[in-house]
Amino acid sequence: MLSSQSHLLPQRLTFLPISSTSLFHNRTLKFSTHSLNSALDFTVPRPRRFSSKMSLNSNISNGIQTVGLDFGKDEMDGFVEIGNKVADAAGEVIRSYFRKTFEIVDKEDLSPVTIADRKAEESMVRIILENFPSHAIYGEENGWRCKDKTSDYVWVLDPIDGTKSFITGKPLFGTLIALVHKGKPIFGIIDQPVLRERWTGVKGRKTTLNGQEVSTRPCAKLSQSYLYTTSPHLFSGDAEEAFARVRNKVKVPLYGCDCYAFALLASGFVDLVIESGVKPYDFLSLIPVIEGAGGVFTDWKGEQIFWEASSDSRAPSFNVLAAGDKQLHQQALDCLQWQ
Repeated sequence: MLSSQSHLLPQRLTFLPISSTSLFHNRTLKFSTHSLNSALDFTVPRPRRFSSKMSLNSNISNGIQTVGLDFGKDEMDGFVEIGNKVADAAGEVIRSYFRKTFEIVDKEDLSPVTIADRKAEESMVRIILENFPSHAIYGEENGWRCKDKTSDYVWVLDPIDGTKSFITGKPLFGTLIALVHKGKPIFGIIDQPVLRERWTGVKGRKTTLNGQEVSTRPCAKLSQSYLYTTSPHLFSGDAEEAFARVRNKVKVPLYGCDCYAFALLASGFVDLVIESGVKPYDFLSLIPVIEGAGGVFTDWKGEQIFWEASSDSRAPSFNVLAAGDKQLHQQALDCLQWQ
């Protein structure tokens, strides 16, 4: 659908290699697609370990209490390096199954899961635990992974955000990776492994797409904005009415991109993304990406979103709103009228 909006697209896109380990042209992965419980039959390289020391400073900014994170550059670079290796490993698994025949199983909530989701998550978990054994992991497919009940650092993973897109052959799904410290995301990745596009957001830094800085675009009027949501059928009750109020005032409503819509917002191609009933693994990685590109990411009340996971946690649902322009974000909040 975006292809018809030619004025929104750059004349030429140049993508840089993601990392030295991200392109596997000469390697073949051999998987059995007969069972979701098949063992992984590939080996992930063992990178070096990193420490996770940091200092905290509380401060007040614009009337909102925040926590200032004073990371050393090498320390944050270590998080980012491992995050990229995690995305590389997931991408290798996912590409091997894309547009192939495999078993599809419905989970308890009737959402689909595939062998690609599960094997990709296992490949991600292995790398994190090898490098940060004291960190916890909360994955969409397997929940909490940590010997302790709590952890200051939690990696929140969604191996395939947009499984329905994946199983129908549409390359607009993504792998989501967030590193959360005491409930607040400090680092996030949106990776599209088929198109080989990777958005990286780090607290205090500019968001990048394959190493090049990106930014949201200015759009101060709701009537001039392009809006994305995954599907209008995912809203119900009061949320459906609230979304309709915004949809009826935007210039163009668009559907069907899952997390990829947020990536397009970070790169300045669309202006608003609204979702209802999403889980922490669906959006925590998106927050550093959107904010690092100059955008705003909140719940429908305009509040920042935090989630402190533990061994007892069940992932709650949230209503989220992302905008590339602060004025547009406020107009959308006023239109949602969410109390």
